[in-house]
Amino acid sequence: MANVSETRGGPPPDASIAELVKQLSEQSSRLARQEVELAKAEMTAKGKQAGIGAGMFGGAGIAGFYALGALIAAGILALATAVTPWLAALIVALVLGAIAGVLALQGKNKVQQATPPVPEQATESVKEDVEWAKTRAQQARQ
Repeated sequence: MANVSETRGGPPPDASIAELVKQLSEQSSRLARQEVELAKAEMTAKGKQAGIGAGMFGGAGIAGFYALGALIAAGILALATAVTPWLAALIVALVLGAIAGVLALQGKNKVQQATPPVPEQATESVKEDVEWAKTRAQQARQ
């Protein structure tokens, strides 16, 4: 009859410590390689899902862009019932231009507020820390 440890894949009961350490090292290496392979497979699957999701977002953006165009056309046609069609298109174009101008100015102001990209509060804090350290060093010398 086979030994219990041999049927379960474990070392024979009379294995030396060196053999046991060698088996442990081999099994640990094999387990680490298998875990890396599993992680690679999982990341590949998640990457594919993320790519599909990004493509769907792109498609939604394109459809939204065309929907906005259709909405603008509907606005022009609705306004054309009150004025001539060319004037309706001009009015809508001027309104859209004004909106774009306001957004551009606001964006410019936000960018100017963010530049230069230096952490001002952290810089001031470091300067204060340096001054404090200098003061403490001078007091220690006296």
